[in-house]
Amino acid sequence: MVYKVIVSPRAQKEIENSIDYYTANSTNAPQNFVASLKNSYSQLAVNPYCRLRYKDVRSLKLRKFPFSLYFVIHESSNTVRVLSCFHDKRDPVKLPRS
Repeated sequence: MVYKVIVSPRAQKEIENSIDYYTANSTNAPQNFVASLKNSYSQLAVNPYCRLRYKDVRSLKLRKFPFSLYFVIHESSNTVRVLSCFHDKRDPVKLPRS
């Protein structure tokens, strides 16, 4: 079964902020970050049953970047909703809860 990946406005803003940061500090990092995100989205579309973090919130670590995608699975509509693209060094109190 293939799931549709939906990115929340919060996650989109975090992704855009990260891309802006990488753009200011590197020439290759923004493209690599986006490629890593796309790879993670593809992985979520095929098999979203990753690490369960809190109630129904799951996470998937991005490769080569200190970020994790936090998401929930909606079985009824075959969708995966990405709640946050959270930097792994941020305060865990700010993690999404649903």
